[in-house]
Amino acid sequence: MRDDGTVALGAAVLSFAAVATALTITPGLDTALVLRAALTGSRREAAATAGGIVAGLFVWGAAAAGGTSALLTASELGYHLLRYAGAAYLIVFGVRLLGRAVRARPQLGSVPPAVGGSPWRAARLGLGTNLLNPKVGVFYVALLPQFVPSGSDPLAIGLLLAAVHAALSLVWFAGLIGLASALGRWLRRPAAARTVEGVTGVTLVGFGMRMALSGR
Repeated sequence: MRDDGTVALGAAVLSFAAVATALTITPGLDTALVLRAALTGSRREAAATAGGIVAGLFVWGAAAAGGTSALLTASELGYHLLRYAGAAYLIVFGVRLLGRAVRARPQLGSVPPAVGGSPWRAARLGLGTNLLNPKVGVFYVALLPQFVPSGSDPLAIGLLLAAVHAALSLVWFAGLIGLASALGRWLRRPAAARTVEGVTGVTLVGFGMRMALSGR
């Protein structure tokens, strides 16, 4: 590892990208909103919904990095408490996904009514839903600080990691929007959603165990 922290930052970004990918492709409210807009509205509305969701990630990134940086730098105990909280979240959530994948048809969650044809309303709906989504909040508050290299600017790294998550989300949402019209019926099949949940469940459990067993 170099003294300037370049390797540490690169490793942190790659590790965060892997965890964020698992979160992004996990069926949830954000995915449900974009799919609903694509299937019942227009591509423009779906893109606006995705844009609002992505904007919320930067808010979470800044809030999580700024709010926990002092605790992480001042308290070893605080660091480990956050690390274990993040690991527990990943493992519990992963086990729940695995259970849903093998037992029953997964639920994407209840979604608000259709956005009504206005891209601006769709964007506001996406932003508001993301900011009020406890899954995203717990992910950023409990996990993002674990990927901030020692000695770096927490706010800058938080925004950088949020940008990585945003880029991954845009790719995912673009794929959903592009396939929604042609594969709408297939996307609603229980087998497709159960496969995604099973794969992401294993991934999350693996990352959670690695985080719980790793040190600073």
